[in-house]
Amino acid sequence: MTRNEIKTRNLDTLAAYHEKLRKAPQLRQLFFELTLRCNEHCFHCGSSCAGDLPHGLAPEVYLGVLDEVAERYEKKPLVAVTGGEPLLYPDFFPLMEAVRDKGFRWGMTSNGTLIDKETARHLKEAGMRTISLSIDGTEETHDRYRGLPGAYRMGMEGIQNLIDLDCFNVMVTTVVNHQNINELDRLFEIFDNMDINVWRLTGLEPIGRAEKVPEMHLTADDNRRLMEFILEKRSKKLPVEYSCCHFLGLKYEAEVRDWYFLCNAGVYVAGILVNGDVTACLDIPHGPGTIQGNILKEKFTDIWENRFEIFRRPLSERNETCASCPQAKWCRGGSYHSWDYDHDRPKVCMKGILFE
Repeated sequence: MTRNEIKTRNLDTLAAYHEKLRKAPQLRQLFFELTLRCNEHCFHCGSSCAGDLPHGLAPEVYLGVLDEVAERYEKKPLVAVTGGEPLLYPDFFPLMEAVRDKGFRWGMTSNGTLIDKETARHLKEAGMRTISLSIDGTEETHDRYRGLPGAYRMGMEGIQNLIDLDCFNVMVTTVVNHQNINELDRLFEIFDNMDINVWRLTGLEPIGRAEKVPEMHLTADDNRRLMEFILEKRSKKLPVEYSCCHFLGLKYEAEVRDWYFLCNAGVYVAGILVNGDVTACLDIPHGPGTIQGNILKEKFTDIWENRFEIFRRPLSERNETCASCPQAKWCRGGSYHSWDYDHDRPKVCMKGILFE
């Protein structure tokens, strides 16, 4: 059996599994958007933060949701905290220590700039298991993209402070755009000399602030170059991977990452925004169709079990072109965060770029 025949069989198996999963979803990750405040101002941020930049809800509200989840489900989901910069949430450590005490595993996304040695030790004591930190270029590039002088230096120090404790799964994430793709080799040299668990690359997505800079989006040639870069590093058993975004075709599926494409939004993943609104992946645009309810008005588990219809139906069924694509059963219309809900079409599609 050829490699492509094996992949086809595996993708068919995954498609059948996903059909069952839509009818019986499993809550594996629960995201808390703790704050919209951040000490950086990234040009590509998936969150179009504006106004007073509020913090999230009181700790007892989040803990009440976890009590509800623990009572309802035998297996507890991973709690993933994000922002903004989650460390700016005023009650961050009391909240996360309580999450630990309730027996939940937890991790977070962070820009790393606030993680000095003391903070790293406190994260260990609070039971953090995994963390994704962002580095988007070499020093000058990263500082410019992040709108904060010294962001690279502080972020790299934060990463090293975590590594030194040797108890976290440390993932560095780089958002690749039309400019910084030329820095991948230099970044690889840097991260290859650090004891991180994985370097995860993802393309700049047309969401949030990044919609306003189309000239920075990856071209077709950029996308192919990115895939080949990852393939080359992984052929040497180096810990580089592509993100969970998008179906990539038979050539690259299960090659540039360890798994086959499956958007987890609404079937494995739910998220609670700073105002208590419930959605799936927090990168998904917030609107009447994607917001499923609010935990200040109703139980989270009722929302999870009785709503989420939009996330439990393949996006490909909403668009005639997608529905007629031969890969529709594997792609299912792509990722929910990069779908244009106003026009019912994908904002990003790799067909014609990585596969036919």
